[in-house]
Amino acid sequence: MTVSSATSSTSSTTTSSSSSSTSSSSSLTTSGTSTTSTIDWTALIESAVNAKLTQATQISTKITANEAKITAYETLQTALKTLSSGLSSLATSMVNSLATNAFATRAATISTTGDVSASSALSMSVSNGAATGSHTLTISQIATAHKVTGTAQSSQTTALGYSGTFSLGLSGGSTADITITSGMSLQDMVDAINAQTSTTNVEASIVQVSSNSYQLVLTGTQDAADITYSSSSGDDILNQLGVTDSSGAFANVLQTAQAAEFTLDGISLTRNTNDITDVLSGVTFDLLQATPSGATLNITIGTDTSQISSALQTFVTDYNAFRDAVLAQQTTNSDGTASSSSVLFGDGTMRDIMNTLQSVLGSSVGGLTMADLGLSFNEKNELELDTGTLSTILSTNLSGVTTLLSAQTKTSSSQLSVVNTGTSPQSFTLDLTVDSSGNLSAASVGGDSSLFTISGNTIVGNSGTIYAGMAFTYTGSTSQSITVTSTQGLATQIYQLAKTASSSTGSLQTLIDNLTSRDETLQAKVNDIKSAAATFQTQLTAQYAKYQAAIESANNMLTYLKALLNASSSN
Repeated sequence: MTVSSATSSTSSTTTSSSSSSTSSSSSLTTSGTSTTSTIDWTALIESAVNAKLTQATQISTKITANEAKITAYETLQTALKTLSSGLSSLATSMVNSLATNAFATRAATISTTGDVSASSALSMSVSNGAATGSHTLTISQIATAHKVTGTAQSSQTTALGYSGTFSLGLSGGSTADITITSGMSLQDMVDAINAQTSTTNVEASIVQVSSNSYQLVLTGTQDAADITYSSSSGDDILNQLGVTDSSGAFANVLQTAQAAEFTLDGISLTRNTNDITDVLSGVTFDLLQATPSGATLNITIGTDTSQISSALQTFVTDYNAFRDAVLAQQTTNSDGTASSSSVLFGDGTMRDIMNTLQSVLGSSVGGLTMADLGLSFNEKNELELDTGTLSTILSTNLSGVTTLLSAQTKTSSSQLSVVNTGTSPQSFTLDLTVDSSGNLSAASVGGDSSLFTISGNTIVGNSGTIYAGMAFTYTGSTSQSITVTSTQGLATQIYQLAKTASSSTGSLQTLIDNLTSRDETLQAKVNDIKSAAATFQTQLTAQYAKYQAAIESANNMLTYLKALLNASSSN
């Protein structure tokens, strides 16, 4: 009996030997009178399963391509976020104490008239939003703290032998009782006084005059205030140490307490400190020394244009970085076809963003263009900044630069003042309602009063609306409609474009989300195909195992029959 197989994995040879059979899990060999057949079950199963998995491989290739696009979109998104962030300081130009934009930053310069060094006489700081202008300052005397000392003592660590309690403080301030015992040294006394400094505003120290000579020094921590002292009980400690005389007055005054006296723009002023913060809003003067007779300090406070220059240089860097990311997706091969790395080649969203950016840069605002700032494109189409041109226009036409770059908002009534334009200013008519008591009660646009929040006489655009970030104050006492007119400079427009496109709800994120969702659907199909293939493999394995068992059974029967035939012939 001969067993044959309808498979391509068979081979036949002719033999004259007696029949025999062998088998294994992966192949089976049977021998009959003249034919041997071999079946590779593993190869058969693998081939059938791989045919099922072909579609999964094709889908996985699509997923990989989508992932590359997502990465490219994320790169563009990050570059736009950086561009937007860098432009935030140029997008608005409101000037107040809370403003942080480049146009609100201030710088002060100090020059002198007469024989005085500006740095030796005055240091100062200027907060954002401080009023610009020029001022003259003369200093008659600086404020000083009261400082007194006692007579020399032979040791700072030996017990003084005095026992008593005294009261210490500054004139007009709080006092504290200091108790000294006979076993305390001069250093112990200093420690006891300093333990109460937060209350008394008097500090104690020891000056070593020579190897065996030490003096106690008391110093007020506030200028223009005298140290006060009174002995309460026991020994008169400070009198014993030579700090006070028999009348109770301080015997050795090292420095008298005095107020600062100075003249600003011809106005004579007096302060109890050298740190002057309440003369010019947002300006702090630190008086260092008196100015000689006839000498003046000339102060100029203006916009710190270096901040504007720095922000524009950052913009150039960030714009070129985004441009490079776009160009990376437009690379072609020598035959003109898209490079394999250009996974966003021809992408419409990317092209629209780039075209809009270039369109904004090519526009004018207030009669000026980016060329007036020193901005231009080089032969590689990269944005460049001529700092010399920028420096010139910042010094000659700062208001024009401000209008060209930032958001500007004006109102048709002097009773409505702009506090903040926001970075997406709008033009609209604001309808204001004042109640019978003369209080502002509502602000609406087109009859919608939910767009703004009223707090006293302040009107603030609500978050989530197109008026978010805008703020006004109203000083009127009657209801009226006021026109609000806004313009957007180049920096404002690009800031908004970059911020919107790169936001969590922007065009790039929408594309990313769509591709991510698509990949999830495709991956589910891949998983289904692989699961079905695994089931199919199990079924084939079981089915082929049955075939193999049947073949082995047939071979066993063949062996048995041959044995019977051989037995009969031998008889």
